[in-house]
Amino acid sequence: MAEPSEKRLISETGVAARVAQAVEGPIEGLGFRLVRVRVSSTQGCTVQIMAERPDGTMTVEDCETVSRAISPILDLEDPVGGAYYLELSSPGIDRPLVRVSDFARWAGHEAKVEMARPLDGRKRFRGLIGAPSADGRTVPIDLPDVKEGLPSRYDLPLADLAEAHLVLTDELVRESLRRGSAPPQDDEDAFEEEDEAVPVRVIPGPQRPKKAGKPVKKASGKPAPKADPASKAARDKGGIVTKAARLKDLGRLH
Repeated sequence: MAEPSEKRLISETGVAARVAQAVEGPIEGLGFRLVRVRVSSTQGCTVQIMAERPDGTMTVEDCETVSRAISPILDLEDPVGGAYYLELSSPGIDRPLVRVSDFARWAGHEAKVEMARPLDGRKRFRGLIGAPSADGRTVPIDLPDVKEGLPSRYDLPLADLAEAHLVLTDELVRESLRRGSAPPQDDEDAFEEEDEAVPVRVIPGPQRPKKAGKPVKKASGKPAPKADPASKAARDKGGIVTKAARLKDLGRLH
């Protein structure tokens, strides 16, 4: 079993928070780390769970391992309360930064950061991040092309972090490939080719009584829906995605 994971700086809210609470412990028990949970209205409802190994890598097989482990837990605890698609993915190259160690690992690269509270009258920053302070409370960011008289460096308090992710640059792609946290590519179409190889698993939900007042889809025999544009974009940027249809109001394949 992996050592206790470093605490995430960003907390989900609502349904996403309930999903995170249900799956974070089991994911850590498998030796992975939860990166982020997002719930969207894509294809009715899509629950995206982003996870990785402590070294930042995540393969298709890893996604499938996590998916198989947490699916029964989500069925039992039912944090969504309805039909949804479960999407397991790697963080991708332009990954979210959710732990102090993420900022330390990618110091020297460009990032976009949004603060929950204004700092010097602004909430959004884009620039090169440095190594976090020794106590992990702040991270420096150097801003390019600032107006004369304005500060070019800020020490961002990580306790007030709302959102942060790396910016996709040539330097970041090269470094990600060197570290093994991005799929190897021979040419510019490599990510597009991988899109065809991503497996789609359709998993039936448990038998449940139909809820009054809600229409129920009938099985049509049509092929599974294509991946949504957001998922495709994630893979184009180096992410790996697996999907499973969690249709909790139906007891058959969709």
